[in-house]
Amino acid sequence: MRRVVVKLGGSTAYHAEMRNWVAILTASQRPLVLVPGGGPFADRVREAQGEMGFSDRAAHFMAIMAMDQMGLALLDMDARLTLARSLEEIDSALTSGKLPVWLPSQMCDAAEDIAQSWDMTSDSLAAWLAARIGAEALLLIKQTDAFENADGIEALVAAGIVDLLLPAMLGEATALHLAGPASLATAHERLAANTLPGRNFSASMAGRRGAA
Repeated sequence: MRRVVVKLGGSTAYHAEMRNWVAILTASQRPLVLVPGGGPFADRVREAQGEMGFSDRAAHFMAIMAMDQMGLALLDMDARLTLARSLEEIDSALTSGKLPVWLPSQMCDAAEDIAQSWDMTSDSLAAWLAARIGAEALLLIKQTDAFENADGIEALVAAGIVDLLLPAMLGEATALHLAGPASLATAHERLAANTLPGRNFSASMAGRRGAA
C-alpha cells in the first residue's frame, strides 16, 4: 500500500476528537504519516507577533516550531507513535510498523520552495511532505464539517477551510481528502477497508488543473 499523509489539525487540540482520531489512526495497518497542526502553540506565536512586531518570516519559523511542539504532545498519546524529522526517519518508522509523527522544523529550515509567511500553513506543509514522499493521498482532519458544503477546492480556499497555497503545494498524483468530527463514526471501518474517512476532493482539483 502507498503512503498516506494525515494532517491532524491543531484545532482539535482541546477536543475529545483529537484522542479519538489518534486511537483510530494508530489502530490502522495502513502506512500513515502524521503531521501535527500548530494549534494553541501557533496561536501564541500570532499573539506575540501582534505585541512584539517581529516579521512574518520570523513568525513562519516560529509557527513551524509550534508544529514540532504539537507533535511532541501527540507522541505521548500512543506507544505506536514515533518521532520523525527526516525522510529517512519516516522510512525507518514505517518499516518497523510505527506511525511516524513528522516534526517539520529540520526539513523546512532550508527548503527554498516553502513560502516564509502565514500563507504557508500546516495544511500546505503537509501537502509539501506528501509530494516529497510520493503519498497516495493527503487527509486533512479538521474540527469542522463545513467542507461538506463546498463544491470544490476553490470553495475550500475561499471559505478559509484550506489555505491559498494548498493546491499548488499538493503533488499531481496525491489525492485530497477532508474529514471532520462527523467522519469519526465510520473512520475505523473505512481505513480497514483501504479507503479514507471524509470527503474526496481530488476530482475537483483535477478539473482545476486541467482548466489551467
